[in-house]
Formats: sequence, structure tokens, C-alpha cells
Amino acid sequence: MSHSDDHGFCPVYEAINVLQEKWTLHIIRNLLEGPKGFNELSRAVGGCNPATLAQRVEKLEALGIVSKTIHSTMPPRTSYALTESGRALQKVIEAIDLWGRQYLPEPVVG
Repeated sequence: MSHSDDHGFCPVYEAINVLQEKWTLHIIRNLLEGPKGFNELSRAVGGCNPATLAQRVEKLEALGIVSKTIHSTMPPRTSYALTESGRALQKVIEAIDLWGRQYLPEPVVG
């Protein structure tokens, strides 16, 4: 039985379940800059294999956080953009950025 079954709907629990998956916040952060094609998003995120990126973007689309547009060019091109709920995550990402800058040491490059 999950936490939400035991105690009813918990928005923090559910939001963390969505956002904790590896690469998800990186995808959202990069799409805050504007729509991107799949390959452009892949380069921007960096280090995420294409199958995982496709899976994450598909899940974010199913949740209404990302929208996918297929452009009728030859060859067809797909672009991804944040929806209103995806853009609303900017404040979350800014809060994480601020916390990290205040409380995490910068890595020592050697």
C-alpha cells in the first residue's frame, strides 16, 4: 500500500514522486529556456541516453507538464515545450538553485 492510500492524497508526496526521477528536473529546467527539438534537448540535458529521455518526456507529456508538437516539415520535426503547469515549476527550480547555492559546497575541480 502506498503512502497516499494510507493517508489520502498528499500533494508533496505525489509531486516528489514525479520530480524525483533522474533527468526530469534537468529536462524541465532546459525547457524553461523555450521549446526544443529532441536532439537539442538531449544535448542540453547532457548524459541522458535517448531511450531514457524519450521515456521521461513521454511521461511529462502524459502528466500535462510538457507538450509535443510535430512540425509538418520534411523530414517531420518534433519539438517539446512546457505547458502552463510545467512553467509553474520555474519557482521550484529557482528555490532548489537558491538552496544549493547557499548550503552546498562547490565541488573541488582538481
